[in-house]
Amino acid sequence: MGDGGKYTNRLIHETSPYLRQHAHNPVDWYPWGEEALERARRENKPILLSIGYSACHWCHVMERESFSDPEIAAIMNEHFVNIKVDREERPDLDHTYQLAAQILSGQGGWPLTVVLTPDLRPFFAGTYFPPEDRYGRPGFKRVLLTLQRVYAAEPDRIERIAAEVAQALGKANRLGATAGRSVPDRDLVRQGAARLLATADRSYGGFGEAPKFPTVPNLQLLQRWGYLEGDAEALAFVDLTLQKMAKGGIYDQLGGGFHRYSVDRYWLVPHFEKMLYDNGLLAALYLEAWQRTGMPLYERVVRETLGYILREMTNPAGGFCSAQDADSEGEEGRFFVWRPAEVREALGEPLAGLFCLAFGVTDDGNFENGASVLHVAMEPEELARLRGMDEDDVRRQLEEARKRLLAVREKRVRPQRDDKVLTGWNGLVISALARAAAALDEPAWLAAARRALAFVRERLMTPAGDLLHTLKERGEPVPGFLEDYAYLAAALVDMYEATLEPEFLEEAQRLARRMLELFWDDSEGGLFMTPAGYGVPLERPKELWDQATPSGNGVAALTWLRLYGITADDAWRAKAEELLAAFAGQMSRNPWGTGSLLLALDQYQRGAKEIGLVGPVFSAEGRRFLHRIHRAYIPHRVIAGHDPERGMAPPGLLVDRPAADGRLTAYVCEDFRCSPPVTGWEELEPLLVHGPGGG
Repeated sequence: MGDGGKYTNRLIHETSPYLRQHAHNPVDWYPWGEEALERARRENKPILLSIGYSACHWCHVMERESFSDPEIAAIMNEHFVNIKVDREERPDLDHTYQLAAQILSGQGGWPLTVVLTPDLRPFFAGTYFPPEDRYGRPGFKRVLLTLQRVYAAEPDRIERIAAEVAQALGKANRLGATAGRSVPDRDLVRQGAARLLATADRSYGGFGEAPKFPTVPNLQLLQRWGYLEGDAEALAFVDLTLQKMAKGGIYDQLGGGFHRYSVDRYWLVPHFEKMLYDNGLLAALYLEAWQRTGMPLYERVVRETLGYILREMTNPAGGFCSAQDADSEGEEGRFFVWRPAEVREALGEPLAGLFCLAFGVTDDGNFENGASVLHVAMEPEELARLRGMDEDDVRRQLEEARKRLLAVREKRVRPQRDDKVLTGWNGLVISALARAAAALDEPAWLAAARRALAFVRERLMTPAGDLLHTLKERGEPVPGFLEDYAYLAAALVDMYEATLEPEFLEEAQRLARRMLELFWDDSEGGLFMTPAGYGVPLERPKELWDQATPSGNGVAALTWLRLYGITADDAWRAKAEELLAAFAGQMSRNPWGTGSLLLALDQYQRGAKEIGLVGPVFSAEGRRFLHRIHRAYIPHRVIAGHDPERGMAPPGLLVDRPAADGRLTAYVCEDFRCSPPVTGWEELEPLLVHGPGGG
């Protein structure tokens, strides 16, 4: 600790921006590690564990109100061993103690405040606490003093609670009796889709009321299911949701990209942080919607969202950064909101008036202190009628206004960026870039995906080929978790399908095999979240549900099925079968939390449409064919390629499938039963589902 009111604690030595945000608190913070845990055991002190992340608004509030308060810090320092954790660096700890919070209080979230016995069993949990009693919440000072008193005076009570929670955690991390003995049939997917639609908001899209989150696996499931089953209701709901989101305040109307969630039913006022994973997942979802419909709005969202990632979330070496803060200059959303006077100053009249009508900037505002969150309040055709203008001219003027206001916004104080690079989240963006590059014929996106993949290989992979979860300049490296292996293996399959370069397929299979070695549960089936022997010494965590990101188990199962379709290796299908059988009970009980698993189940039960190209696949003609295939919306498809002139063995799908007279030849197969070979796009196109523009 420093003198004269200037404090510095151990977190000054940490890599995580979130931990460093607390480095000058008067709290005697420790990072998670043996030094803190040993002290708790030696002094028999309870551990106060605080978990958050750098872009979390209420984490900042609690840091300012409580952790910067010398009186509160003195109580924490005297009676507790205080540990601060970045949930993005240690998702395993966050997973375990969020479960504990649900058990103890019925709710979780960030900042997460958990109090543990010295052997790490939780006995109290909550989220944000104000410093004094307010908002109907107890003050943090009172909570701390009460916990200290009970811990000292009632050890039997603490032991009873800790034992009960530890037992409940064990049950919550196991599949147990919910595991099935066989893979469910496709009727379970039908039931899941129906139950999702039963909670659909038919007026504004999304599920339920407020707050609203972009639950990508569930929307992806309804889109694929609706298309393959001819379910117009499901497709209409997906389109409603995607259009309302794209036109709402949750979408950054100037700079592209999505904020974390909407605090209201209407997708209007967001919680302003931007997370890398949301934007990678949503770019891929909107791309699928464009492939299905050809709608220009969807294409624009894909282009702007990927543009945002490449412009603002990419480090100089090509890796993708984790998050952008909600706050700037101490205010939530300040960077993103506008007032009419600011628009007039930037644009002048009459353009400012046109823009304010189009994007809902009013004197009263729709956010705090009279500010307005930009959203599509009036479509160009409406504006054209209202103003007696040509519609194309309105569109041109609004596009010019957006560019000029973005340039003005760039001069504002920017929200802090969390420059932490996470392997799994980079995998999500590499997937989106690869898919979009192939479908929209954007070589620069593929180059960015290659660069990010090279960054992961060079900086986030051990010499033995195992993954690290994140870069740490100091301290022990964090080994890769299930999500790192699952998301990156899926990204490598996407890179293979976008390029047909066999090295990507080989690397995807190597990672997928290593994932099984590190994470497979031999007793219950399914995949653990952490490698054996790493993490909290309680129950080894297993992620049973989709969270803000898809479950590693769901992504792994779908990736194995894709590998099976390309390689014809039955081992991949058999392992997916085991996993889906293990999670049968979870899918039946809770389709809202198992969208990624239901997607895999649907592909398992339907089988993939397998598309193979043989011959000069790396020629200009081969690239044109591949681009046209990627433009089409073909749910549950896989793509394989082989150039016999390269001297490499073909993938299993294309064994004994020759090129006709050395020409580029296509095969379209289902369960490896293939159409006759075709050599022209006119012959191939009818075998595929049409995409926008046909090709």
